[in-house]
Amino acid sequence: MAIEADHTLDTCGLFCPEPVMLLHNKIRDITSGDVLEIIATDPATTRDIPKFCNFLGHELMAQDDSAGKYHYFVKKA
Repeated sequence: MAIEADHTLDTCGLFCPEPVMLLHNKIRDITSGDVLEIIATDPATTRDIPKFCNFLGHELMAQDDSAGKYHYFVKKA
């Protein structure tokens, strides 16, 4: 089942803490219930984005690290 995102955040080429900082700013600007797709190349995001979601109550709908990039789908609380 494919997840359709309402918004996309491309953080490719950025390293910790920049992807999560950009995620924090972007999630503030979207509507509750919207789905944000995050694309990253930093392996630290596999730890940081799930912790971000858990701490702030957003739903991590999916996480995939195939095709050489990290993809996350986060639904804003």
